[in-house]
Amino acid sequence: MTRKYIDCREFPSDIGCSVALSADSEGELLEAAVQHAVVVHKHVDSPELRAQLKTLFKDGTPPVDAPRHA
Repeated sequence: MTRKYIDCREFPSDIGCSVALSADSEGELLEAAVQHAVVVHKHVDSPELRAQLKTLFKDGTPPVDAPRHA
């Protein structure tokens, strides 16, 4: 099983979020990412949000340094 992650630093936000989440399973990562999106970014938990978040998952672990934006 490959570890998965999602990294808020890859996306511009008004709060400059620096959170990166990783987990051993997609289900565990999805639940953590949804909770973060709802509590911190004020999104509404919906099937559409969950589907969108899953498309942003990557294999491996997040880099230590923040990704550079073009």
